[in-house]
Amino acid sequence: MRVSHVTLLHEYMERSASAHPDKEALIFKKQRFTWKQVHEQAGRIANSLKELGLERGDRVVLYLDNCPELAIGIYGALAADGIFVVVNAQTKADKLAYVLNDCRARIMITDKVLEPQYTAALESAKHLKHTLVIDLKDPATVHGIPCLDFASTVGKASPEWPQVKRIPTDLSAIIYTSGSTGDPKGVMLTHHNMVSAAESITTYLQNVKEDVVLGVLPLSFDYGLYQWLMVNQFGGTLILEQSFNYPAAILKLIEQEKVTGLPVVPTIASILRQWEEKGTRLTNIRYVTNTAAALSLTHIETLKRLAPNARLYSMYGLTECKRVCYLPPELLDTKPLSVGVPMPNMEVFVVGPDGKELPPDEVGELVVRGPHVMKGYWEKPEITAEWLKPSPHIPHEMWLWTGDQFKRDADGHLYFVGRKDDIIKTRGEKV
Repeated sequence: MRVSHVTLLHEYMERSASAHPDKEALIFKKQRFTWKQVHEQAGRIANSLKELGLERGDRVVLYLDNCPELAIGIYGALAADGIFVVVNAQTKADKLAYVLNDCRARIMITDKVLEPQYTAALESAKHLKHTLVIDLKDPATVHGIPCLDFASTVGKASPEWPQVKRIPTDLSAIIYTSGSTGDPKGVMLTHHNMVSAAESITTYLQNVKEDVVLGVLPLSFDYGLYQWLMVNQFGGTLILEQSFNYPAAILKLIEQEKVTGLPVVPTIASILRQWEEKGTRLTNIRYVTNTAAALSLTHIETLKRLAPNARLYSMYGLTECKRVCYLPPELLDTKPLSVGVPMPNMEVFVVGPDGKELPPDEVGELVVRGPHVMKGYWEKPEITAEWLKPSPHIPHEMWLWTGDQFKRDADGHLYFVGRKDDIIKTRGEKV
């Protein structure tokens, strides 16, 4: 496990900006930002939020598609002592209003193109004080809430980061996740939770500052979000895209920018199969990761041919603890259906209905302990109690009962059997 001496999530950006200010941090279409530039813009956003009255622990909702304002705004909210809440740009007005009211957001950052949805949501937003809108030419008050132009408001603020008062056990983010039914639930994650998860993942991926990572998944989806958080951790470069809808252009970009890290989900692997069969080869890719659902044997073979120099990581995780396990790439041929071993600093158990650990090859519920486990669901103690239960072995420690069905082989490697909810994910949203 690498030693970073970082305890607060936004210290990653501060460290990267200090270590290599002129190195490229973020690429979005024709826009390219160095670490110094993203750091200064995060400072301007932070100071703007504080000038608008944001106080320690207040929630900032970022209702945006993937863009620099979203990526940098996450760190701006953190640098202002706030808690960030990313809401998918596909979210409709009723669900947006629910999130705004549920977390009692004080400020929202959004885009003019989402005006039909955010204006409808503002009508019932009870706690929101200000909205910053990208490309808003005419500031206005909508349903009693001032809507200000993002660029003109942020542009006049100081780039110097304000003094922060956070400690690692403070919340850094609320990530809303919905099961197959019911209202969205806000997963509460502390700085310690998210720093621990990022450190563990980049440790087994062996990330280095020369890595260039492609981010096509929404930052509202924790798998997409962590690509940016981890790039900040190791000082690499993120190429941010809004989708994988134009694979020819994305594949060309991968070659041009010499991408080394390729995070995928099974739907992307299916699209890539068509290009692999046409002879496409991505020789610069150093590693490929997968989560959300298991890769089929066909997907695995496709990715191995497509990126012949890459290490392929099959993984399993859930928002409530970010990531649980990964299969070491050298075991891919002998245990292709396994999702591997617990990642660093995490311990797991496969238990029966009585809570006792099961022997190899018996199917039971996966239970997780470690510093990555959430603090609970925002203001939902009853539901939290269904997921976080007292440890049967360690007094005063709460373990995460995932509800997902697993088994372990004689070597201790994990196999996913079935999800708690019978649902489909599309662009990070559960349906």
